[in-house]
Amino acid sequence: MDDQQENNSLEKSTANSDMIKKKTKVAKLSVLSNFTLVVLKFIIGIATNSVSVISEAIHSGLDLIAAVIAYFAVRQANNPPDEEHNFGHGKIENISGAIEALLIFIASIMIVSEAIKKIIHPHSVPEINLGIIVMGFSALINWIISNKLMKVGRETESLALEADAWHLRTDVYTSLGVLIGLVLMKVTKIAILDPIFAIGVAIIIMKAAYELTTQAVEDLMDKKLPDKEEQLLKKIIQDCCPLVIGFHRFRTRKSGNNRFVDVHLVLPRELSLEEAHDICDQIECSINKELPNVEILIHVEPEEC
Repeated sequence: MDDQQENNSLEKSTANSDMIKKKTKVAKLSVLSNFTLVVLKFIIGIATNSVSVISEAIHSGLDLIAAVIAYFAVRQANNPPDEEHNFGHGKIENISGAIEALLIFIASIMIVSEAIKKIIHPHSVPEINLGIIVMGFSALINWIISNKLMKVGRETESLALEADAWHLRTDVYTSLGVLIGLVLMKVTKIAILDPIFAIGVAIIIMKAAYELTTQAVEDLMDKKLPDKEEQLLKKIIQDCCPLVIGFHRFRTRKSGNNRFVDVHLVLPRELSLEEAHDICDQIECSINKELPNVEILIHVEPEEC
């Protein structure tokens, strides 16, 4: 059993190393793409005098900040446990997600404020074709990068990367919305369509911020694992060894991509300490084969007479 545990530890260490490299690489890519789009959108927004394009530049600026936060959160979250943080640093990803959600709320308020000013004081968009081109380019780039972030985020269970992916996914939809607004302005010559579409952008952003906030706060409050995962864990504990009589005080929580489980296991009174220990090891190994990044604490109790 000890050899099996050593092999499992080695495999887990190698997998974690690969996971960290993959997460860091895609986080860097997000920072680079966001920086490029921020510069491009601000230049085109000022040149076209389009509030919706400028609002998208503001949104992308906050996306850039969020991407930088996600990059550092991903690196810090994978540091091993230390004397000050016995359970690791996983929750920094949840904190990162909450900060990113706050930034989205700020972006939406700024967009609405600017759009209202333009509704009160209508304006023209002299270089509308430039705005259409840059919004189409932005939507395409962000779609590609957000898909990469979402894929890696879900593979590695990184809330920081998933939050960053949702930032960019929202940017895709809002860029398309602005693009449609600019096309309609070009066709209809109705200038007020620009700020109206900007407000629509802000509403979409607020919805994404609410969903990110909910997810981040739930994990910070130690919400239990999803029902599907809990049922799997309970089945493994009950079925792993015929000597297991039952269990109780089953509790779960999540920190970053790490799952924590503790349970009281009921075993026959006549078992030796070594036999009970082997059963616990067997349960841990079975769980780690089915679910990644699980740390389980088992308290053994003898069967009551």
